[in-house]
Amino acid sequence: MALTKDKKNEIVSELVELLNTSKMTVITKYEGTTVKAMQEMRANAEENGTRIKVVKNRLVKKALQQSDNHKDVNTDDLRGMLMYVFNADDEVAPAQVVHNMAKNEPQLEFVGAFDADGNFIAADEVKALAVLPSRDVMIATVMNTLQSPVQGVVSGLQGNLHGILDAVAASKA
Repeated sequence: MALTKDKKNEIVSELVELLNTSKMTVITKYEGTTVKAMQEMRANAEENGTRIKVVKNRLVKKALQQSDNHKDVNTDDLRGMLMYVFNADDEVAPAQVVHNMAKNEPQLEFVGAFDADGNFIAADEVKALAVLPSRDVMIATVMNTLQSPVQGVVSGLQGNLHGILDAVAASKA
């Protein structure tokens, strides 16, 4: 059933909002992916605030033209059966969602991505982003790295203090 003009305008408005709020919009070919796999991917995506949209490329192009940051984006690569993956909180989450699903669905293929400023990112760069650890993991790693020397100094001081106390206790005995 064909979409009405009002429904198309509603979809374009939603896409403009998603483009304007998303830190990264990943574009992926999904031809050959089963409905069950798409449902599973959507469920996994929702866990980290990622939204997946499958809409006509023509509507996405209209939305890009209406978005202040994306007006000048080259849309030549927007051909075929594409899905668009958005996340307003994390730059790498959309790429990671697709990458994790592509382990079981090899037909999923990155086309590229748009960053928040409207720059197009090539598929190879999106693949590199997809294998990065999540933001929370990176923060935890940095915190652990910063804490490690402090813990070493505290342990050394405690060891020396225990040694001194043991020596004092032995001299009194």
